[in-house]
Amino acid sequence: MPAATYASAERAALAADLLRLGPDAPTLDQPWRARDLAAHLVLRERRPDAAAGIALAAVAPWTRRVQVRLADLPYPELVDRFRSGPPAWSPVRRPKVDEAANLLEFLVHHEDLLRAQPGWVPRELPADLRDEAWRRLRRMGRMLGRRVPCTVRLEVEQAEPTGQGVSTVTIRPGAPRVVTLRGPVLELLLYAFGRGRAAHVDASGDADAVAVLPHAFGGF
Repeated sequence: MPAATYASAERAALAADLLRLGPDAPTLDQPWRARDLAAHLVLRERRPDAAAGIALAAVAPWTRRVQVRLADLPYPELVDRFRSGPPAWSPVRRPKVDEAANLLEFLVHHEDLLRAQPGWVPRELPADLRDEAWRRLRRMGRMLGRRVPCTVRLEVEQAEPTGQGVSTVTIRPGAPRVVTLRGPVLELLLYAFGRGRAAHVDASGDADAVAVLPHAFGGF
């Protein structure tokens, strides 16, 4: 699959699952329900005046108010706004920008929705999508792990076809304590985006660092 299509395919799959599971389906982002997650996704693409509050505390109250108003829309309309993508004036309408801004975001939020459901079973991502997610995670690893208290090695399981020639990323090299996180690409991605409690990884190394690491990653 050409790289420019990964985010659009994941957008369509996430929109389909939002509709299938319904507005009150739980998510890992408690207390958010599916309706709140959809509102968040629409806000970040269509309301730049409010999207800044996702990262900036000073704007967060305005962000929450806008998100609540979006969540009050009829649910099919809300999901359709997400499925149809950003408005025409947005640079994210360009496929390469969409890919850079949204692929990992959509993968993580899709798992936020799916893994909160009864009877959840792991998704099997296509090999080329795993390759692309790993390539992007390698680029973002140090930023996502900027608050980790130790050296962290992210190791892709050998069975994972990386296609990139690199199966390990080291974050904060040289720190006195070392932790290795090993697992499939999607599990490492979730861990790095602050979903350590829901990610199925093998964590080894300094015991104290392993205990606090799930709370140290992410920041989005």
